[in-house]
Amino acid sequence: TSTPYYAIPFVEALDLIASRSCFVKGGLAYVPLSKVVSILSSKFRMALSKSLVLASQAFGQVAEESQRIAPLLKNMNSQYTGGNRFTDQTDQNFDELKASNIDQYATTSMPLCMSQLHTGLKRDHKLKHWGRLQYGLFLKGAGMSMEESLLFFQGEFSKIMSSEQFHKNYSYNIRHMYGKEGKRASYTPYNCTKIIMGQGPQSGDHHGCPYRHYDETHLGSLLSKMNIGTNADQKAILALKKSKNYQLACAKHFEVMHPQAATVPDVKLDGVGNHPNAWFAASAAYHKTKSGGSAETTATTTASATDKIMNAAAKVTPIKAEGTLH
Repeated sequence: TSTPYYAIPFVEALDLIASRSCFVKGGLAYVPLSKVVSILSSKFRMALSKSLVLASQAFGQVAEESQRIAPLLKNMNSQYTGGNRFTDQTDQNFDELKASNIDQYATTSMPLCMSQLHTGLKRDHKLKHWGRLQYGLFLKGAGMSMEESLLFFQGEFSKIMSSEQFHKNYSYNIRHMYGKEGKRASYTPYNCTKIIMGQGPQSGDHHGCPYRHYDETHLGSLLSKMNIGTNADQKAILALKKSKNYQLACAKHFEVMHPQAATVPDVKLDGVGNHPNAWFAASAAYHKTKSGGSAETTATTTASATDKIMNAAAKVTPIKAEGTLH
């Protein structure tokens, strides 16, 4: 049987060209039907990302003019439609996240938004309200128990305050996130859309999305100092940031740091670029499978690289956000 091919501009099939999965002639790439899905998926995600930016720009006006849909719009960014995947870690393919191994995971398997929160916490020994929420819920979704979370945050905060002050001012909030205080609701970690469109960082904050809230100079410096891919990879990430495709920039970061991830067994790429916990779970599973054992062992064997990256990240001074999407 003959295989149908589709002619598209070669610039839209660069990944397929790099892997020699299509035929190129006269500026056109002839893509087999089996490979078209990746092209369409990429174009759809790019169009969706751009449309979300346009929608956010019209948010205020629509919310004010329409009483019928205003409540829905104002509460939309607090809803997570991805189910409870990150509140149940029974099927995780990586070692349990603990206070004792979180530094290793922060280097090998955290998306940029969370590694920045971790670096800020290690440097300042504190996080402000939105940072504690974003990072605390992420750690919960990554499988860290409430007891380990209390141990981790107390270990850092107690470097600038007494244990009594920590328990008086902060331990309640951690227990509340785990549904052990207040109305005892179990809160889900923030997805990328909520982080991008939520409260942006101000001076001294470390939360938010670096691809959305850092300017190009600051983001470029951070990528370079953390050795994220090659110079060409960093330019590709910055180009996606410049075109406001923040989630695609995050997905590109994952692709650069996890070569051939799609071919590695037990690595679930669904949600990478849409949820920090999907990024983390896929990365941790990738490193564990690649090492043939424990992700913790993998990170430990690269301790010198860990120190270099963490030190480089710590030298990047946070700047005021470009702006805030409400």
